Amino acid sequence: MAIKKNEIYSSLWASCDKLRGGMDASQYKDYILTLLFVKYVTDKFKGIKYADITVPEGGSFDDMVALKGAKNIGEGMDKVIAKLAEAGNNQLRGVIDNAHFNDETKLGKGQEMVDKLTGLIAIFQRKEFDFRTNKAGGDDILGDAYEYLMRNFATESGKSKGQFYTPAEVSRVLAKVIGIDRIQERDEDWSVYDPACGSGALLIKAADEAPLEIAIYGQEKEVTTAGLAKMNLVLHNKAAGEIVAGNTFSDPYYRDPKNDDVLRRFDFAVSNPPFSLKNWTDGLKEFGRFDGYGDRPPEKNGDYAWLMHILKSLKSTGKAAVILPHGVLFRGNAEATIRKSIIDKGYIKGIIGLPANLFYGTGIPACILIIDKEDADERTGIFMIDASHGYAKDGNKNRLREEDIYRIITTFNQQIKDDPKYARFVPNDEIKIKNDYNLNIPRYIDSSEPEDQQNIDAHLHGGIPVADVESMSKYWALFPGLKEKLFSVLREGYYQLNVPKEDIRNCIYNDEEFSAYSEQIDRAFDAWRAQVDEGLRSIDNDVDTRRYIVELSELLVAQFADLELVDKYDVYEVLLSYWQETMSDDVFVLKYYGYEAGREWENIIEETVNKKGEKKEKIKGWEGKLIPKTLVEHMFFAEERKAIDAAQAVVEETQSRLDELTEEQTGDDGYLRDYLNDKDKVVAKQVTARAKELKKAKTDSEEARVLSAWLELTDTLKKQSKLVKELNTALDIALKEKYPEMSDEEIRELLVNRKWYYDLFAGIKALYVTASHSMANRITELAERYETTLPELEREVSDYEGKVRAHLERMGFQW
Repeated sequence: MAIKKNEIYSSLWASCDKLRGGMDASQYKDYILTLLFVKYVTDKFKGIKYADITVPEGGSFDDMVALKGAKNIGEGMDKVIAKLAEAGNNQLRGVIDNAHFNDETKLGKGQEMVDKLTGLIAIFQRKEFDFRTNKAGGDDILGDAYEYLMRNFATESGKSKGQFYTPAEVSRVLAKVIGIDRIQERDEDWSVYDPACGSGALLIKAADEAPLEIAIYGQEKEVTTAGLAKMNLVLHNKAAGEIVAGNTFSDPYYRDPKNDDVLRRFDFAVSNPPFSLKNWTDGLKEFGRFDGYGDRPPEKNGDYAWLMHILKSLKSTGKAAVILPHGVLFRGNAEATIRKSIIDKGYIKGIIGLPANLFYGTGIPACILIIDKEDADERTGIFMIDASHGYAKDGNKNRLREEDIYRIITTFNQQIKDDPKYARFVPNDEIKIKNDYNLNIPRYIDSSEPEDQQNIDAHLHGGIPVADVESMSKYWALFPGLKEKLFSVLREGYYQLNVPKEDIRNCIYNDEEFSAYSEQIDRAFDAWRAQVDEGLRSIDNDVDTRRYIVELSELLVAQFADLELVDKYDVYEVLLSYWQETMSDDVFVLKYYGYEAGREWENIIEETVNKKGEKKEKIKGWEGKLIPKTLVEHMFFAEERKAIDAAQAVVEETQSRLDELTEEQTGDDGYLRDYLNDKDKVVAKQVTARAKELKKAKTDSEEARVLSAWLELTDTLKKQSKLVKELNTALDIALKEKYPEMSDEEIRELLVNRKWYYDLFAGIKALYVTASHSMANRITELAERYETTLPELEREVSDYEGKVRAHLERMGFQW
């Protein structure tokens, strides 16, 4: 049976239900992640010599299973974890033993603890957590699951306790803009460092971008969070990465091997340190971090202290990306002095302004400083991006969409300057002389939308201002003939609408140029499909899914890059959103289980809770594992569906006629009024009995005809409803039988062409429809804005005033 990533995620989150109530997410995450870690290393390393992690006797998940139902289960689990932590060269003390499974204050006493921990272990015994037989062990599936849990834990923990987690979307941006993907072989190992590493997400994302092995180093003040980071590395197949717990300012762990008084230097650094840390000077040891910048960071704000530590920890060609609050760009006093020195040294290569409310620890807006010491003395300016407006709401937080991430990364790496409201290269003179070293992004990039101006002359004399029409120039460049159809000159500086405003949409949609543009959308998609079709129909274990989606997206964006009406970043979002929601799971299954997985179907289980609070599961239906049954039905059972629809149409028509007759004949003078029960429903048995009496009397009265018609409709409805049910049941059985019979080619046709292509093209076509609606809506808005002039409005008001006055005078009122 193929296992999808989402099945693992949902089971993991279900494990959290066992612990909710006794503690909050900031605490129970340690228990869940520890169990996930123990299960994973047991399945992957137990019994294997020279493995990354030594799994000793009495220190495996199997030993936890043996404790199920035991009175001392909590104590026993702690002992199992302790053995695993201390075994061999694991060095997991203080990493995996921070959660105490024998803690009665969190897990309950006596039988409550036994039941809770037994249920928790049972969840990790499910088939989706059997990493010995699960073929996806090497695809970072556990790392992705860990990331999924961390994101959800951060969401549940709230503002005060979610700082351990940097959103994955932001982590990806940092990893992509520091140039780590361009490193080449050399004698010395490459290195990446984070002095405030939290759960290690930034380090992992950066290392994933490197084409070569890269040494990972991180320091984290909180002991439990450092443990999370170490486990995160192991679950991402980066067990060699080094994470230490400690205060980076008072006791920096990484120092020069030859001189303990000098900080160690690294090739790359990525970091999202705590914003505006107030106690950063407690126990401070300087290590020359603040020399050469003209001043020290303020005692009660550690933002520049972090930045200066990172600068000191970089090699002479080192590069970094650091998330800091916007205040570092413009605050004065000591920070202004330090900022001036850093700018003069040429260390800042770029600044990216991010949307507010992205992070779990704070709602304030932040920025990414991209540092590059290499050739810093030759740097002539700073590349700035204002990405503050590109995001989606996600609960009570904001989130970077795929298109936002892609636009930031491509704009920075390619130094794209085609939209001055989004990005520009700012020369040093403008920064230093004109703005006195103030780096506040709005000084250099005006990203505000132009105000929609009201034209007084148009309100007085009518007409649509030329400026308003020309502001839609992107449309007229594509459809010049459409502009002439819609507008003509009224007077100098003003147009008039050539069609009634009610016909604007029809005029646009029926335009030949507009219709032809729709065909360009079709051709662009068909061209992309021709490029990727062979690959999508031959996915196997050799496919690197992370790189594959990059390839697919770059080819798609290239095909749509020159279609002005459909934004290429929106097209990118369609593909990446679909990839995350559906396609990545499908590709994942194909990679490890092959196209035969398309023959599988599964029951849909619904969990219900009875009045006693007991949870029960029942089968709600079934669905194809990879291929929705509606697609199989359309391809193989179109005639059967047609027959069902025809029978259903008879049911609906009969029901309509029956309802109409019943309503008509249950009124005061109706023949069915005497057969209503206390719920105002007609009792069929009584109608039948009366009809028999009338038939026996051989009467041909209107009552007899009405009752006969009602009974005939009722009988037809019953028979047709039964027929529909039987046909649906037969189709359902046929569908289930068809799945294992499908050939690989039929599976490819259904999955690639009828599922993936269909859904993706529908999403892209919707962008075109939205753009056309936007054009029509804007023209309609302008037409309505100026269709009635001020003098006309005044005359209309005067007419109404006269009518009201006359009416009041007739009523005897005077003024």
